[in-house]
Amino acid sequence: MGSPTFSVEFFPPKDSAGEDRLWEAMEGLAPLKPDFISVTYGAGGSTRDRTIRITEEITSKTGIDTVAHLTCVGSTKSELTQILGHYKAAGIKSILALRGDPVGGPSSPWLSTPEGFDHADQLVELAVQAGGLEVGVAAFPDGHPASHGDFEKDVDVLIRKEELGATFATTQFFFEADRWVSLVDKLKSKGSSLPVIAGILPISNLKQIKRMAELGGTPIPAHIEKRFAALGEDNEAVRALGIEIATELCQELLDAGVPGLHFYTMNTSPATVEIAKNLGFDRR
Repeated sequence: MGSPTFSVEFFPPKDSAGEDRLWEAMEGLAPLKPDFISVTYGAGGSTRDRTIRITEEITSKTGIDTVAHLTCVGSTKSELTQILGHYKAAGIKSILALRGDPVGGPSSPWLSTPEGFDHADQLVELAVQAGGLEVGVAAFPDGHPASHGDFEKDVDVLIRKEELGATFATTQFFFEADRWVSLVDKLKSKGSSLPVIAGILPISNLKQIKRMAELGGTPIPAHIEKRFAALGEDNEAVRALGIEIATELCQELLDAGVPGLHFYTMNTSPATVEIAKNLGFDRR
């Protein structure tokens, strides 16, 4: 197996100021030569057009491989087919095929789109049949919110997507390496060879991360919360501890043989840059 990949993720900005911040973050991360950059959708497919445009611009401006997210939310099969064609014409080589979150977020009821899809495996199948794109999927070390703790179901869903042609998975963020190890071991025990890239979210604002964790069904372990509680309102100390904890997690994952580390940057670069340096990923 080759060296683990290093990759980063951005979300489409809502305005021109946010777009400036995105390109500033991109400039900070570019010297690290990420293996690929991914761009997300908002809840309910709300940023679809910006996702397409930003992904195309990253591809053309940086030459770095991009992975464009594509969700089932609010799109018909015909529209999804058009978007896949648009991505290919723009030189994008990979997508992450997702069901996506409803407009109200992960905990809201799913609303079907007439002539659309209700499950990510349908989108995987469509993208693979369309050809010309590598197709990745999402994995959930702490369990998918919709599976209500049925870990076996999550594993079987991943294997189904692999059988349909998905060639890699990227996880939701998580905080304990043994969760990733358990997921990968279970996949292997069922004959899967799907590479599972670990998603890493450095904690810089505990309240914000706790809210995201609650929405996504990812618990923050008590021992980590305890370390942050000792810092009170010292924002710089919280940021430094977040980098330290993320570095520890990444090193454990590297020791366990993770094929790649994927950083949820929140459209900023400093924390990811520091963690990359700590791990020896600084490629400058």
